[in-house]
Amino acid sequence: MLTLCGFGASNYHNKVKLMLLEKGLAFEEELVWVGQTDPDASPLGKVPYLKTAQGSLCESAVMVEYIEQQYPEHPLLPKDAFQAAKVRELVVFLDLHLELVARNLYPEAFFGGKVSDVVKEKVGAQLEKNVAAFAKLAQFKPFIAGTEMSIADCTAAVHLPLITAVSKTMYGRDFLANLPVKDYMKMWSERPSMQKVQADRRANNELFLARMKSKA
Repeated sequence: MLTLCGFGASNYHNKVKLMLLEKGLAFEEELVWVGQTDPDASPLGKVPYLKTAQGSLCESAVMVEYIEQQYPEHPLLPKDAFQAAKVRELVVFLDLHLELVARNLYPEAFFGGKVSDVVKEKVGAQLEKNVAAFAKLAQFKPFIAGTEMSIADCTAAVHLPLITAVSKTMYGRDFLANLPVKDYMKMWSERPSMQKVQADRRANNELFLARMKSKA
């Protein structure tokens, strides 16, 4: 049995969860907050991490690759090596060049904190540049990498709404406005996997926000 450890308000937790649901795999979830992780399973104290029969795995990028290779039914990665690499390319852009950049603004955008004007200006410029580069790779036909759903979609579905929310909150405009993200997310909203993830996220979000306030 696979056990996904983390919490439902985490986009990286939900990235892995969407993949498990889309592949129709049986799994359990274990609520684990940052600061309460198993140091052997997650040496950096991050979530999510995945418990398997062979041991634990940390880092969402590693988890999704393991899941795809271990459970090849309902594939979410093309068999063709080049096309599979193009999917991974999109995942890197989404994780590192969009979400990780925008994350610098989360304290002010979501949690009542404050970031400096210098950081805001620097992040805004970098995020605009990276969105323009991502737009050259993303296809939305109707999926991110083309006509078939892939790992890149499980990543995009949890990251893109955050990019929109951050840019609108911090800069007064949606940096993704020139991409068909609204239609893309509408398509996702009709999938049972996303309906499950969103319901669990909403249920967990109150606990997460209360926890954040108690630590402020």
